[in-house]
Amino acid sequence: MLDTYGRKYFQKFIELGANLGIKFGFSANDITIFALFLGVISGVINYFYSPFLSVIILWLSGYFDAVDGTIARKTKSSSDFGTVMDITFDRIVEGSIIISMALKYSSLAVSLVILTVCIVLSMTIFLTTGMLTEKKREKTFYYQAGLAERTEGFIMLSLIMLMGEKSLVIVNLFTIMILITIIQRFLEAKKILK
Repeated sequence: MLDTYGRKYFQKFIELGANLGIKFGFSANDITIFALFLGVISGVINYFYSPFLSVIILWLSGYFDAVDGTIARKTKSSSDFGTVMDITFDRIVEGSIIISMALKYSSLAVSLVILTVCIVLSMTIFLTTGMLTEKKREKTFYYQAGLAERTEGFIMLSLIMLMGEKSLVIVNLFTIMILITIIQRFLEAKKILK
């Protein structure tokens, strides 16, 4: 929801990063890979060192994840494979955080597995609908909005890391948010894919 309605307020900051990336010769795919690297490092740092540092690195990863698409649009280098990389790497970043939390706090493991299953279901609907619909937006596929988008995910993952073993309520709240998103996306798919 925040991605859909709030991005316009941060687009100038994202464009600043994109312009610098272009100036220094980085492609959109280079930035996508860098965002993945930061996101995975965030999970590693969360497990071994500091959740606070991990949260900062996670948000840097998210920033570069927004910059890559802007570079692709500015340089007219958007590609289907770039979209595959972007969506796949986003799930790897989320997975690195979830795995680090499950390994660090076994009391959260079952709830984190349920959260992961919900993320998979939500993304299945998202990707299948995007593939089947002919509607396209500025991105390379049809984007289904929902209650829990990337920014909400980062907020919830940040809270989970910062609260550590006491984050069960946040994990369950995040799961409920994704369940609502699943319902939203499923109903939208039914409406547009008759």
